[in-house]
Amino acid sequence: MSDSRPLPAPVAVVTGAGRGIGRAIALALAGAGADVVLAGRDLSTLEATAEAAATAGVATLCVRTDVTSEEDVAVLGRVSYERFGVVDAVVANSGIGGPSGPLWELDRKAWDETFAVNVTGVFLSARAFLPAMLARRRGSIVVVGSMTGKRPLWGRTPYAASKLALVGLVRTLALETAPSGVRVNLLSPGPVEGERMDWVFRAQAEGRGIPVEEARAEMVAQIPIGRLVEPPEVANAVVSLTLGELSAVTGVDLNVSGGMVMY
Repeated sequence: MSDSRPLPAPVAVVTGAGRGIGRAIALALAGAGADVVLAGRDLSTLEATAEAAATAGVATLCVRTDVTSEEDVAVLGRVSYERFGVVDAVVANSGIGGPSGPLWELDRKAWDETFAVNVTGVFLSARAFLPAMLARRRGSIVVVGSMTGKRPLWGRTPYAASKLALVGLVRTLALETAPSGVRVNLLSPGPVEGERMDWVFRAQAEGRGIPVEEARAEMVAQIPIGRLVEPPEVANAVVSLTLGELSAVTGVDLNVSGGMVMY
C-alpha cells in the first residue's frame, strides 16, 4: 500500500532577501513550493518579502542577520533548524557594491568591508549549514557572485576581487562536499536591472566624466541580448540549481549575463 501523505516542502535559506536579487530569489523559491528563511540586516524589508512569499502558501521565517557577524550567522542556522528541522538549500546572496574609483584612491576600511560581506559572509553562511547537510548527505548551496569577478569594469577593483574569490571558494568547497552528496555552485549575474546597477552607472559616470545615460548605453551595447538582465531571470536559475533535478551539477559557475560573459 503506497503512502499518500504529501512530501514535506523543501526549505531554503536566502541571505540578503530583503530587496533586489535576493527578494526575487526568495519569491521564486516560494513560488516553486519551498518554505523560506529570509535573512538580512533590514527586518522591515525581510518582512515585506515574507508577506509576498506567503501568498504562495508556504511558511516563512525572518531572521535579522549581519553575515559578517559570526554570532548572527550562528543564530540564523540554529533558528532555521529549530523552526523547520531541515534545510535543503542555502542561497548565499548577501553582498555589497563596495567603493568605486581608482584603486590608489580607495579607503582601506571600504576595501575590508567589501571582503567581509562578499567573501567572509559566504564562508560563515556555508559553515553554519554544512555540518547538518553533510550528516544528512544531501543539500545544495548556491553562492551569488558576479560577472565583474571575471570581466573588468572601471573603478570596481574591490568588488571584482571579492567576487573572483568566490570562484575558488565554490570550486574547492564543491570538491570537498561532493562525496557526501552536497552540491555547491556559483551563479554569476551580469548587469541586473535595479538599484545596484543604477548606482554603478552613476558612479561610472561621475568617475569618468560622462553622462549616466552614456554609461548605461555603453554597458547595454556589450550585452548580446541587447538589454540588462531582469531579477526574476537570475532567480529562476537559482531555483534550477537548488530545487531542480540537477543532481550531477556541482562546482559550476553559471553566468546569467545575457551573453556578456561566456566563460
